[in-house]
Amino acid sequence: MVTELTEAEVRAASGEDFGQFVAAEGTRLVRACLLLTGNVADAEDLAQEALTRVLERWSEVSLMESPAGYLYRTAMNLNRKRLRRLAVAARRFVDREQNDDLSIAEDRLDILREVAALPHQQREALVLVEWLGYTAEEAGSLLGIKGVSVRARLHRARAGLQRALGDAR
Repeated sequence: MVTELTEAEVRAASGEDFGQFVAAEGTRLVRACLLLTGNVADAEDLAQEALTRVLERWSEVSLMESPAGYLYRTAMNLNRKRLRRLAVAARRFVDREQNDDLSIAEDRLDILREVAALPHQQREALVLVEWLGYTAEEAGSLLGIKGVSVRARLHRARAGLQRALGDAR
């Protein structure tokens, strides 16, 4: 079944009146988007994206009872999408901020305090083996004791730090 199109439908399908539609709604749309975003650049981007989406579907949209309503609904949906993206970015930023330099410095200070609180012999073994990279035998030679004694001191130091720092965290 073949139906004839009206003159308005032919104009709409060809996109001739889209320019008139933009002229009539463009400024109002940008103002409405400005109320949504609070920023001129974001409002213009949002309006541009909404108009682009409407243009892509102009042959159907122009035949709707309210093409302007469709345009504004499109802009609102795009703004909701923008807000969701901003919320996700903010959560990621907050998560990253929790691991910032200040937090790392505070953790280091906590560790240094706990290491300083260890008995002198355990602290020596810990510093020589863990921080300076000596083997237990080399550290024992430097301290004038056997490697097995260094390993025992190191074990007690690690256990003490685990208890202290495990409770603090």
